[in-house]
Amino acid sequence: MEPKRKTPFLTVKELYDACAQNIDLEILNSDCSFQRRIYEKELHRPGLALAGFVEVFTYWRVQIMGNAEIGFLNTLQGEERTRAISSVLGFDLPCIILTNDNVPPPQFVEIADQNNISLFRTPLSTTTASHYLSEFLDSAFAPVDILHGSLVDVYGVGLLILGESAIGKSELALDLIERGHQLVADDVVSLTRVGINKLQGEPNDVLAHYMEVRGLGIIDIRRMFGIRAIRGRKTIEVVVRLESWDENAEYERIGVDDQITKILDVSVPLVRLPILPGKNLTVIVEAVALNQKLKQFGIHAAREFNEHLIAKMKKEDHP
Repeated sequence: MEPKRKTPFLTVKELYDACAQNIDLEILNSDCSFQRRIYEKELHRPGLALAGFVEVFTYWRVQIMGNAEIGFLNTLQGEERTRAISSVLGFDLPCIILTNDNVPPPQFVEIADQNNISLFRTPLSTTTASHYLSEFLDSAFAPVDILHGSLVDVYGVGLLILGESAIGKSELALDLIERGHQLVADDVVSLTRVGINKLQGEPNDVLAHYMEVRGLGIIDIRRMFGIRAIRGRKTIEVVVRLESWDENAEYERIGVDDQITKILDVSVPLVRLPILPGKNLTVIVEAVALNQKLKQFGIHAAREFNEHLIAKMKKEDHP
């Protein structure tokens, strides 16, 4: 099943409202295409289309024109320039953004008005403006999902706690918060894939910093523990799955081979924790976070132990 996206499309107005202040966008003609829709996160530079090659022109994307495109148009005269501009602006473009404070030829604005295409200008370079716009569009069109669980920042490591209903996810998260760690989301975790292999989680708009504890009800974490006990978003680095103890199941004892789970096509380390009476899950989850930090620094305790054990066995076999 294809993952859902945050939004199926953006209007040009939404793009302008979100980016105008950050990249100093100036409207050069009017808001004539503000209701046109943007369906893709990719940007396009129409250099080849200006030269007359429109067979691969992705006109439905936001168009970026910098020094090269405007410089090319300024080398043309009269009918030739009008023809080049019309070859691009004759399509149903969402909008055009000129970078480097470039001034378009007079015919450019006239033809844009005739075809109801909004023109914007930014003083930023093409590279800088494209980077910001791509970041915004990546976020707007990012694949999303919703999981029932708890997301906690433990020692700077984002731990997504999953498990069947009533297994104790919220209680574990509450215990971690009491020990000084931060709640990101409880019960409903909104997930977003950022780029290719990064997964971020944030709270549901309604639940935010609230938590449901069975037998107690809804509690306000921010008011009970202070603003330092919550955060708005966190990259998920480990999934901790709580499981009812099954004596017939096999659980990891050594940890040489890391287990992985996939969420929104992002591979995330997985730790399965069986629930047993008297087991201090809070301390174990803190150890999971610290162990992950060590792995990020290239220290893998289980593999080091295994290598040491093999070396010792070889030494005993060949004294």
